[in-house]
Amino acid sequence: MSNPRILAVDDSASMRQMVAFALTSAGFDVVEAEDGVVALEKAKQEKFNAVVADVNMPNMDGITLIRHLRQLPDYKFIPLLMLTTEAGLDKKQEGKAAGATGWLVKPFNPEQLVATLRKVLG
Repeated sequence: MSNPRILAVDDSASMRQMVAFALTSAGFDVVEAEDGVVALEKAKQEKFNAVVADVNMPNMDGITLIRHLRQLPDYKFIPLLMLTTEAGLDKKQEGKAAGATGWLVKPFNPEQLVATLRKVLG
């Protein structure tokens, strides 16, 4: 079986690198995007097994991105995880309503991110 492909979306290059490093080390293939607009384009062009996205980003935030992804047939049921500094309940509920599968708070623990992805990917 080929490696699960993950789309990592964050406007911070260093955060994308940390996520990509944690996931590639664990055997995932990672494609990076710097905001929701770029991520949505990439998601339309190729299939990913899961998406890990920041909430606060320029051009298109993570919650809007999730709403758009859930409209696409390929992304109706795949895991969409939010990885964010936002720990507030309002944001979490907004994310859940948009279709987010899970919510991880930064600074994140790489092992926890990997474990969460493995769990949601089954």
